[in-house]
Amino acid sequence: MKVEIDEHSGFCFGVVNAIRKAEQELKKGTLYCIGDIVHNSLEVERLEVMGLQTIEHDEFAKLKNCRVLFRAHGEPPMSYRTACENNIEIIDASCPVVLNLQERIRKSYEQTRKEGGQIVIYGKRGHAEVVGLVGQTNGEALVVEKESDVKQIDFSRKVILFSQTTKSLEGFQKIADLLKENGGSLVIVHDTICRKVANRIPQLRDFAERHDVVIFVSGQKSSNGKQLFAVCQETNPRSYFVQSAEDLRPEMIAGAETVGISGATSTPRWIMEDIQHKIELQ
Repeated sequence: MKVEIDEHSGFCFGVVNAIRKAEQELKKGTLYCIGDIVHNSLEVERLEVMGLQTIEHDEFAKLKNCRVLFRAHGEPPMSYRTACENNIEIIDASCPVVLNLQERIRKSYEQTRKEGGQIVIYGKRGHAEVVGLVGQTNGEALVVEKESDVKQIDFSRKVILFSQTTKSLEGFQKIADLLKENGGSLVIVHDTICRKVANRIPQLRDFAERHDVVIFVSGQKSSNGKQLFAVCQETNPRSYFVQSAEDLRPEMIAGAETVGISGATSTPRWIMEDIQHKIELQ
């Protein structure tokens, strides 16, 4: 049986950078992180053993005189103000792509507000990145997850559309087309999807087609993981979602000559390698 790990899978640059910074800073002492540093429970547990303490925003607001890591998803302006007020040293691991998008939305919001327009963000409501993006608009941006959400938009006013960086191009285009149908020339579309993530979809389709079985590795909290696994299933019905080697079952790979292992942008390489070794030993 041939077992191959997808060379395009695993951590994106933003996550690699955040974890590297966490590992470096943990050598200096106590370090907090707002929310899971990555949507993978095994990687979170590994870093917690090293001393990383995961907190939520309400706990962050009560901290003083300490060090806090801002993960790749980015943080809203309020988090920076809180850190300044409470003498908190920020270890900023926000992804450069996300920081650039935050700045674009902030500038667009300031301009659009003068014209009576609206900022619309295609993304998952409550997602860490989206919280940071909405924060650039004083909480006024409208978040659209699906087509039915479009009804909340006032199409008699100017509409500026942006997207969460990790959403699918296909989904974004559908929303953009729908907005244009309703608002015409009053709708301005900014495609802000990260191509390193978006390009994974055609690459993953090719990978899934080449193998009898695909083992897709992701944490349950990963939106990106759910999206990419759906791509695997559409391409190859013998695709299985697992979180670790412990989730493997003999029937998953029964009769297969080739097994492909892929993962979300939040899946560490070491978990995929554990799965590869377990399959090769069977």
